[in-house]
Amino acid sequence: MIRIVAATCLGVVLAQGADSVAAARERFRASLKYQTGDVTLKGGIATLRGVGQTYRFLDGEQAGKVLRAWGNPVKENPLGMLVPAGMTPVDSGAWAIIITYQDDGYVSDSGASTINYDSLLAQLQTSAREENPERKKQGYPTFEVVGWALPPRYDAQTKKLYWAEELSFDGDTLHTLNYKIRVLGRRGVLVLNAVSAMNQLPLVQEATPAALAMVEFNPGNRYADFVKGKDHMAAYGIGALIIGGIAAKAGFFKLLIPLLLAAKKLLLVGIAAVAAFFRRLFSGKKKNPAASS
Repeated sequence: MIRIVAATCLGVVLAQGADSVAAARERFRASLKYQTGDVTLKGGIATLRGVGQTYRFLDGEQAGKVLRAWGNPVKENPLGMLVPAGMTPVDSGAWAIIITYQDDGYVSDSGASTINYDSLLAQLQTSAREENPERKKQGYPTFEVVGWALPPRYDAQTKKLYWAEELSFDGDTLHTLNYKIRVLGRRGVLVLNAVSAMNQLPLVQEATPAALAMVEFNPGNRYADFVKGKDHMAAYGIGALIIGGIAAKAGFFKLLIPLLLAAKKLLLVGIAAVAAFFRRLFSGKKKNPAASS
C-alpha cells in the first residue's frame, strides 16, 4: 500500500498517479485498430455483416491484448472482439463481445428441451472452484459463479443457445456479467461472450440482438450443411456447451479492474497493483498462461 509521510505528499501522489493512469489509458486507446463493414472471421468460417453502426471490430491480436489488459489468462487469441460504438475497452462502463470458435464437430440439439439447467449450474459452480487454484498459481484472480443472470434458452430454429452468468472475482467489488451466445454450425460452434458489469445486464440484453443479426456462418459451414455419415459429430450435446465439452476452453472472462479507472482510488489500490496493470496493458503474450481462454 502507498504510505503517505505528510499531507502535502498526498496531492503529489494522487496527481502523479492520475496522470500515469490517464496517460496509459490514452496510449492503449490509440493502439487499437478497429474495423468496420463486412468482416470475415479468420479461417473464413463466418462473416460479420454491417459492422460499424452498433459495434466496431477488433481482430484476434487486438482482442487478445484487451483481454490480457483486463486480467484474463488468455492461452490463445480469440477470433476477434465487438466493441460497442462510442466507447473503448478502457472506458468506465465499457463492455465487449469476445468471439471464438470451437471446431469440435457438429453438435446435435436432440434432447435440448429436456435439459435440467439447475443441475448444470451446480456443475458450473464446481468447475469454477476447481479451476481457481491454477488461476491463483498463474497470478490471476479467483472467482465464483454466483448464479444465472439469465437462464439458458435454446432457439431450435436459429440454432442459437444463450444464457448469462453472474460472476464474483476476488478483489472486485462489482460483480461481472458473462452473457454467452452459442451459434451451432456444421463443424463446430461459434462462441460469443459478452462481458460487462452485472448492473449492465439490461443494456447488454438490448444490444446483443444486433450482434446476433450480423453473425452468419458462410455457405458450407452452416448447421444445415451437415452431411450425416461424412462430417464429424461432437462428442457432446447442447448441455455440454454450458458445462463440460468446450466449457473448459471457453472459460470465464473478467472486466478491467474497476478501481484503476478512478484515479481518486489509487491510494486504495496501491503501487504494486497499478504497476501490474501497466504490465498487462503493454506486455505481450505470457508464457504458459492458465488454460482458461
